[in-house]
Amino acid sequence: MPTLQSYGWNAHFMRHFETNTTQHLEAARVLSIQGFKHLLITATGNADAQLSGALMNSREPEDYPKVGDWVLAKRYDAEGIIIDTLPRINALSRKAPGTQSTRQVLAANIDAAFIVQGLDRDFNLMRLQRYLQQIVQCNIRPVVILNKADLVPDPETYRQTVQELGYNCPVVLTSALQPSQDEWARQYLLPQHTYILLGSSGVGKSTLLNSLLGYRLQEEGATSTANNKGKHTTTARHLVLLPNGSMIIDVPGMREFGVTDEGAGDGVYHPQIDALAPQCRFGDCTHQHEPGCAITAAVRSGELPEPVYRSYLKLLREQYHFQASEADKKRNIKQLTKLVKQVVKHRKNNKY
Repeated sequence: MPTLQSYGWNAHFMRHFETNTTQHLEAARVLSIQGFKHLLITATGNADAQLSGALMNSREPEDYPKVGDWVLAKRYDAEGIIIDTLPRINALSRKAPGTQSTRQVLAANIDAAFIVQGLDRDFNLMRLQRYLQQIVQCNIRPVVILNKADLVPDPETYRQTVQELGYNCPVVLTSALQPSQDEWARQYLLPQHTYILLGSSGVGKSTLLNSLLGYRLQEEGATSTANNKGKHTTTARHLVLLPNGSMIIDVPGMREFGVTDEGAGDGVYHPQIDALAPQCRFGDCTHQHEPGCAITAAVRSGELPEPVYRSYLKLLREQYHFQASEADKKRNIKQLTKLVKQVVKHRKNNKY
C-alpha cells in the first residue's frame, strides 16, 4: 500500500501537522471532490469525507479544501469529517468564469503544470501566454506540451514561437498516440512530485494521461473528422498516482482561464518586459506612452515582438480590472457588516 510520502507528504506538512493540538486527527490528501464528497488518501487507505460545518462557516469557498490539499480529518464508521486544511505550498487559481471577479482555486500543492495545446487547430499563443502568466504568478513551474505534432508539417516552428515568449520554460513536442512521449515523461515526471494537466477540451489530455497510466482512467473522446478536435471527456478534477511514483491532477477542459492578481504585486510578470523595464526613464513607467520607455522602444526596433507586447497590455488590463472588482467586493462586504451591526444595535436598544 502506498504511504503518505508516496503522495507527497514532506517536512513542510509534517511541521504544521505536529503543531496541531487537537487529538485523534489524521493527515490525508484530497484526491477528488464530487459534490460534497471528498475522496481522501490516508495512512490506512482511501476514505470518503465531508467538510465540517465549522470549516464551511469560517472560510470563503476559495479556501475550502481542493484537490491536492493536505487536510486534518476525523474518522467515523462510514465517513470522515474534514476539520481543517494544512497550509499550502502553493495553489493554482484563475478568475472564475463569468463577469464577476472571483478567484477560483483549481488545485493545491503543485510542483509543475503541464500546459497542453494541440497543434491541429487548438494552438493559440495568446491563450498560452495567459496560462504561463497565471501559473508563474502562482509560484508553479510551467512546462508546455505541444501535442499532435504528427498532424503538422513543421512542428519545430511552433516550439520556437513558444520559446520566443521568453518564459524560459521547457517546450515539448509529442503525440499522445505515439510511444515517443515516454521520453519527456521520464524527464519531467519525478516520484513523489505533483503535476497538473491543463488545456482546452480536445487537446488530448485524457489520451496523454491514459498512456502514462498504462490503462484507461478516462475514456478518450472521439475525434471529429470535420475539425480534428477531440471531445470533452474529463468531468472532474482528480489526483492519480502514476506507475513511476509521480502524481498528476487531470482538469476538465477550460474555455476560460482569466488571470487574477495572485502574487503579482504592482503589475503583470513577464520575463522580457521585466528585463527591459530597468532601462525606462521613469521608475513608475506604465510602458505605454511615457517618453524614454525601453519597452515601447524595443517594440519599435523589433527586439520585443509586438504580439507579445499587445498580449502583455491585455493581461495587465485584466489584472487591474480584477483588482478593482476585488476591492469593490471587499468594500461592499465591509459596508454590509457595518449596516448589520447598526441594525443589531438599534434592535437591542429598542428591545424588539
